Amino acid sequence: YQRRVRGSLKRLTNSISSLFYSGQTYKDLNGVVRKSDAILQSGGMNSVRSRIWVNPKDGNYNLDYNLRLAKRVKAAGLSFYLDFHYSDTWADPSHQTIPAGWPNTLDPLLTQVYNYTKATITAFINQGTPVDIVSLGNEIRNGLLWPVGTTSSFSNIAKILNATAYAVKDASGNNQPKIMIHIDNGWNIDEQTYFYDSVQKTGAFSSSLYDIQGVSYYPFYGTGATLANLKVSLNTMVSKYAKDIVVAETNWPWNCPGVTLSEKNIPISPAGQITWVDDVITILNALPSGHGKGVYYWEPAWIGNAGLGSSCVSNLLFNNSGSALPSVNMYGSH
Repeated sequence: YQRRVRGSLKRLTNSISSLFYSGQTYKDLNGVVRKSDAILQSGGMNSVRSRIWVNPKDGNYNLDYNLRLAKRVKAAGLSFYLDFHYSDTWADPSHQTIPAGWPNTLDPLLTQVYNYTKATITAFINQGTPVDIVSLGNEIRNGLLWPVGTTSSFSNIAKILNATAYAVKDASGNNQPKIMIHIDNGWNIDEQTYFYDSVQKTGAFSSSLYDIQGVSYYPFYGTGATLANLKVSLNTMVSKYAKDIVVAETNWPWNCPGVTLSEKNIPISPAGQITWVDDVITILNALPSGHGKGVYYWEPAWIGNAGLGSSCVSNLLFNNSGSALPSVNMYGSH
């Protein structure tokens, strides 16, 4: 677990599927065809973040998919961050659908999620690719495993987190990964403290069971998402909870007409992408006691979905033909 986790793909998985199955090619800044992850690693990336779904309809992002990815990641000398969605599809603040066939009452659900989490972590260990960071859910500010784990019962949320954290620890033995809790809107300290305080007040989930507070931080979902607010929020979190901090998701557009962004002085360009991430890293590196641990770019290479859920045209580090932008080297100086 490095002092500065300098780069990432939330979805090296998507880049790999593009290369292997759809024939998408990528070119580095010299115009040489290379694998997208190799181009990004040359630019300073040293860790890969990958989501895992329970039973996705097409098999993408399931356990087998991630085991194959972990082999590739570890062979390249990168660390591997596994992001449990605890769903068969996307999980985020508006979607936390319980996997098909899982119980929808608390006690049997706790057994189910414990066994699933433990078996998953064990599978990575057994193939010689133990994970380095584990996120217990993805952007869970509004809970996880709905309808059981909604914010109408923070006690249920806490019990689910307790079960999953112990599953990771019980599976890992002497090779413990760092455990993360990940919620969105990292710039909004009120939302951060409300979630963590509400969970801790239940007494059902000890703060000693996790290591990292992960945040998502985007410039296009509200003008309050300023770097100044991020700085205040992350420093307050460190002061209050004394946990390590990772910006688990962020990006900046190079093509985004007609959208108001939270930082008006950063250009909408590859140079602006570099500036945005540099500024986030600066905030992380200034956190007390070395608690700032890394930033993951979501996501550099998903050609065909370049807006990444935003109203921007492209937030990628490659253009639409797969040629690298100068921002692929954004982590090289850190």
